[in-house]
Amino acid sequence: MTESGGQEQSRWITTVIMSTALQNHEISTILQRQQHRVRYSESVEIGSVIFSLSGVAFILVDTQDLLMTGEEQFFKRIQKFINIHRNSFLVLSAALHGPEEWNVMFRIQRRFLGSNLRIIPAHNAAETVKLMLTIAKVTSKPQADDIRYKMAMIKAQIMENSPVWKMHQEYQLHCN
Repeated sequence: MTESGGQEQSRWITTVIMSTALQNHEISTILQRQQHRVRYSESVEIGSVIFSLSGVAFILVDTQDLLMTGEEQFFKRIQKFINIHRNSFLVLSAALHGPEEWNVMFRIQRRFLGSNLRIIPAHNAAETVKLMLTIAKVTSKPQADDIRYKMAMIKAQIMENSPVWKMHQEYQLHCN
């Protein structure tokens, strides 16, 4: 346990299933250094990172590789990926997101509009790992339940202290 700002926080560790193509990738190394259990599979889509306990899946794509391989082949891979995974994210990686990279992102968004695919730009492996872990953590069962509970408590507190709510209660008292 570590202390941060006077609050104790436990380290969140999970199992990650990755495509074997990512076995020597920097993202795999970062996840292992953070003590996550990394498993490799040849049966998942190339470039996939799956957090099965959270129910989220990411497919990692370098924008430059996409520009060189062609969009139609890439779109078929993405379609297969989103057909398999309900909560799917495409992480588009580029050192700099210039006009060409944003144009690629726009074409992907337009092609998969209305699907369950969410597109996230990233600049490097560390940023990619951070965003994947954040999404996986908040969607994991105990964390999601805790967040829902906290949101309900905050909502109740806001309503309780709301001047409009107080006025409504006073109005109700005078009407009865």
